[in-house]
Amino acid sequence: MVPFAGLLAALQQIPDPRRRQGQRYSLAQLLLFAVLAILAGATSYRGMRAFIAVHREHLNATFGAHFRRAPAVNTLRGLFQALDPAELEAAFRWHAQSLDAAASPAGSRRVIALDGKTLKRSFDHLNDATAAHVLSAFACQAALILAHQEVRNAAEEVPAVRALIEELGVRGVLFTADALHGQKN
Repeated sequence: MVPFAGLLAALQQIPDPRRRQGQRYSLAQLLLFAVLAILAGATSYRGMRAFIAVHREHLNATFGAHFRRAPAVNTLRGLFQALDPAELEAAFRWHAQSLDAAASPAGSRRVIALDGKTLKRSFDHLNDATAAHVLSAFACQAALILAHQEVRNAAEEVPAVRALIEELGVRGVLFTADALHGQKN
């Protein structure tokens, strides 16, 4: 069995935004290698490229890829800027839900923790934008994030939680949240 087969299958659902002549690398494999690079500590396009260059032969052998060389930094940047974030999020949510279903024992009560956090160092001084605030749904038994979405601030978190619960489409689950969500309405 191929490692990360489930994630690779989820990434294959993402439509490729590139023109046909610009598709030297398989989109799903390129995205998987970028995820692996980030998990290995890459924090930039150059870091992703360096990871792929160093591990290219092993990645090719493990995942059946045919990369003759690592993609250029501009290739990675252009790809990530062209991708639809909603499609990428949907693929990751699908994969996370399949992992959660496999990790949850049958008949046990599933618990999903909902919480919003302001991301450290996300304030944009150049454009005078406030710090990013992200709402996450955490599956406690599987110890993974099922979904996340950005909200403008903590005040918008309450309606965003309701929408996120509907989007997850889960039933018979115990949701936990902080005191912000303990309102009558």
